[in-house]
Amino acid sequence: MRVMRNFRLANVLLYAVLLSFLTGCLTAPSAITPTPTSSLTPSSPASSVRAGSILNMYQSHASIFGVSWSPDGKRIVSGGGSNIVQVRDLATGNILLNMRGHRGQVWAVAWSPDGKRIASASWDGTAQVWDASNGHHLLTYRGHTNQVLSVAWSPDSQQIVSAGSDDTAQVWNATTGKTLLTYRGHDEDISAVAWSPDGKHIATASFDQTIQVWDALTGNLLLIYLGHNSRIWSLAWSPDSTRIASGDEAGVVRVWYINTGSNFQIYRGHRGGVQALGWSPDGTRIASGSWDTTVQIWNASSGRTLLIYRGHSSSVGALAWAPEGKRIASVADDIQIWQAGS
Repeated sequence: MRVMRNFRLANVLLYAVLLSFLTGCLTAPSAITPTPTSSLTPSSPASSVRAGSILNMYQSHASIFGVSWSPDGKRIVSGGGSNIVQVRDLATGNILLNMRGHRGQVWAVAWSPDGKRIASASWDGTAQVWDASNGHHLLTYRGHTNQVLSVAWSPDSQQIVSAGSDDTAQVWNATTGKTLLTYRGHDEDISAVAWSPDGKHIATASFDQTIQVWDALTGNLLLIYLGHNSRIWSLAWSPDSTRIASGDEAGVVRVWYINTGSNFQIYRGHRGGVQALGWSPDGTRIASGSWDTTVQIWNASSGRTLLIYRGHSSSVGALAWAPEGKRIASVADDIQIWQAGS
């Protein structure tokens, strides 16, 4: 069974890569290729830089699948095909920490809200926790029986939820690794998991074409969203915890209410699957990253496209808004930090 699931997921990912290549050939985007620069200085505030301008760019020898900001906005953590979890200082561009412990590619990373720890999810079937200050390995969670594809922190930084190809989402103590809850509502791989900002709910997106919202304390199912017609790759909560944005491999992003499941907005700007989503901290904008190599920022209320960022030359695997809401980090075969507007 494990071999068959690995084969199934590998085929899905190969399909995504091939579709990204073909879409890129068809669209032939005019990639942004400015000289990489260091982070903005106090004399050059983010608000004075044109939206879409690149601020930092870091090359990589392997594809990158996960990225997350430190709560103070001064560092980023990334993970990918090298199996390494890496922390970089944005003021200098220097790599501060190389955290080695995974035996498979790192598919997702998440910085704890209190800034003290980092969680990573890997194809080796584990989730791991690291000290964000010195890179020391703190914990390996082995509750899953297949690849771990997504990981998220509770808002109080005390618990972690991880999910993956064993079709489960598991909530566990971030200090002891004790499993607190296992959710088994999906029939296929869980591609994304996210904890609501108010801490009450957890949402899981799956290749079974559903998103399920459940109680973070009890695991009780609250709602199944059935609006998608293809595999779902990404999701993001609104800052007020009332809506979810979800993206599928057909390139459609749907925004919907968690209390009713009714659609609020449908965005169709992409020409490839949407693997990355992020809601701006102020709740006014949504950023979506796609196999079509673009990141698009659009109005969360009207769906109007505000900016199309074409800095990447391959599929965008992940993105994250900076805490102040003026910068975005997006990853593909490189890491790019760019101005998202104010």
